[in-house]
Amino acid sequence: MQSIIEIKHLFYRYERDTVLEDINLDVPDGSFLAIVGPNGSGKSTLLKLILGLLKPQKGEIFLFGQEINKFKDWQKIGYVSQKANSFNTGFPATVFEVVASGLTKKLGLFKFFKKEHSKKVNEVLEAVGMKEFSSRNIGELSGGQQQRVFIARALVSEPSLLILDEPTVGVDAENVSSFYQMLGELNKSRDITLLLVTHDIGTISDKVSHVACLNKHLHFHGETAEFEQLSTTGLSKVYGHEVHVLAHHHEHGGVVK
Repeated sequence: MQSIIEIKHLFYRYERDTVLEDINLDVPDGSFLAIVGPNGSGKSTLLKLILGLLKPQKGEIFLFGQEINKFKDWQKIGYVSQKANSFNTGFPATVFEVVASGLTKKLGLFKFFKKEHSKKVNEVLEAVGMKEFSSRNIGELSGGQQQRVFIARALVSEPSLLILDEPTVGVDAENVSSFYQMLGELNKSRDITLLLVTHDIGTISDKVSHVACLNKHLHFHGETAEFEQLSTTGLSKVYGHEVHVLAHHHEHGGVVK
């Protein structure tokens, strides 16, 4: 199986502080990887390195089998940041228009918008459960609904990899489970590789295929079933303090507290 992302012996530091040390990570095509870890563990830095916003100081990153410094096909990667939740709610655009703007890079700024493009926009809106809101102003939606729209915007250009940074910030607690259910369905139905940073490992443990526990070092990287066998002591080593795993209403899984 092809590796969408391959990281070898990656190091990164800010001045005197090493935030990533000897990271080795492989993300297979079609997988759904959750990266978990405490605040300040290097998760955001790792995403910036994968997205080419920072350059590795030591080590290698390969995207779709190509060294990152030679990689040009960034259209293959969709990204939804935490900042999507701080979107200007007064912005005068409909849900349809926001999602359609995701095609600008592919079509060019002044290319004519065709019927086939409208069909694509409607397809991704349906995939994230937001088609009925297509004519609604983006500012009228809840935080969780807006986040679904931004995911649709990232999906409309048909990336092979979708990266999400804390996607449930701003999502009501009662809607978090259905939100992750939607991501799990996207992973399977659209055959897209998903990578997300999250604190909601208990809620999402039955949706993801792989888990990576990061806290400067990569303390665990493997399939979800293996992660669920970690003891409280094992998790405490990752988080640097005592943690408790609380059972969820899912068939299996827990939440780190």
